[in-house]
Amino acid sequence: MSDKELLIPASQTDTSAIIARTRRGRIQMLLLMLACAAPVIASYLAYYVIKPEGGKTNFGILVYPAQEWNTAWLDIPMQGKWTLLIARPAGECQIKDEKCIEALFLMRQTRVAMGRENKRVQLVWVNTDGKPVDPEVLKVYDEQSAGMKVISLPTDPQLRAGFEGWLNKEGAGQQIQLIDPSPAKMMYFPVTNSPKEFSSMKKDLERLLKLNHKGENL
Repeated sequence: MSDKELLIPASQTDTSAIIARTRRGRIQMLLLMLACAAPVIASYLAYYVIKPEGGKTNFGILVYPAQEWNTAWLDIPMQGKWTLLIARPAGECQIKDEKCIEALFLMRQTRVAMGRENKRVQLVWVNTDGKPVDPEVLKVYDEQSAGMKVISLPTDPQLRAGFEGWLNKEGAGQQIQLIDPSPAKMMYFPVTNSPKEFSSMKKDLERLLKLNHKGENL
């Protein structure tokens, strides 16, 4: 040990070591937090940093900050997947109900339009009244042919209230919700039968799938 080291009090040496360890611990914690948040960060970079032409989405309405999804709400895996979700009562969603069928059709066609990437997108219809789905509707929009999963609301009152609050936030309850792989709602789309607006919705989703593969579990 040098004469210079002998002049440094032991307590000061211990304090310096503790400060160094604390700093390293904070850096490691920050890196871990960034890794966990990577899917959400990438999604927002796609639209807030790497912006589409005009500095906005083509059609969808961005949710900021993202609205986190509670995995206990529905009996379906959401983490690691891109999800288009809509909530409609089966009792009112008949084959002649244009508003409901338009929403289901739009979701199905948007997924189809993703081409080879369509397996990265799942479709979820939350049946809000628990009634049987019209067989004619189910024939066209079932899981096998259309990739549409029909899920009931949670039975637990507290979970149901939490889901409905999340769904209807910002008045978006009747819209098509886009949930990213984190999972969290980051965008929602109005229901439309306009070919131009459908094309714009397709471009929004195509851009997100192109720019963000992180956090996915296919």
